[in-house]
Amino acid sequence: MTTEKRILIVDDDDEIRELLEFDVRASGYFVDTACDGLEGLNKALNNTYDLILLDVMMPKMNGFDVCKNIRQARLAIPILMLTAKGTIDDKTEGFDCGADDYLVKPFDIQEVLLRIRVLLRRNQIEDTTALSDEVLKAGDIEIFPETLEAVIVNKKVKLTPTEFEILYCLMQHFNNPVTLATLLDEVWGYDSNEDVRMLRVHVGGLRNKIEPDTKHPKYLHTVTNVGYKLTPFGEG
Repeated sequence: MTTEKRILIVDDDDEIRELLEFDVRASGYFVDTACDGLEGLNKALNNTYDLILLDVMMPKMNGFDVCKNIRQARLAIPILMLTAKGTIDDKTEGFDCGADDYLVKPFDIQEVLLRIRVLLRRNQIEDTTALSDEVLKAGDIEIFPETLEAVIVNKKVKLTPTEFEILYCLMQHFNNPVTLATLLDEVWGYDSNEDVRMLRVHVGGLRNKIEPDTKHPKYLHTVTNVGYKLTPFGEG
């Protein structure tokens, strides 16, 4: 690797943390660790990292609160949650807090490394885009890559990195259906049927931010048996 990426692993389970540290470091990354949520938050706020692996159930501060505090500090660093809490409600809470991806324990270390590569690659693309000060506008919707914000009819909303990527993808194809496979490939870099529910959770979070009435979407529409369609001028 030409530039060593810095990864913070936050997990109170010594065995899991040490396993992750060994394999992530062996893959060419610089690794720092924290054994509880408060230590992890302090390190995230006072150091520079390219990605955080974050457990949920930890002493002093749980992973959801760590994630919320990182996002409130306006840090756009990718966060991959690794946790035994695997229900759809748990995943929804994690994404609502600002997590970018979510893996349930026990996990395959190769899957963890794959998700790391995808998130780092996506973040690098975002950084390149941000440097150009690019602003994209279609109809009622304007998005700002540098700040991960969207403006819908003069209402400004803050997006998570994943929500931004989904909206950006849909804006590239506005008024046309985008398949689930295309979204998974463009946003996460791979197409996995197992992650369709994860995509739907993110879309739900995005709708909560951009739609005046989520029960009757004006902009982000579900296309049955296909995927989603963005109508930026508010057509049905």
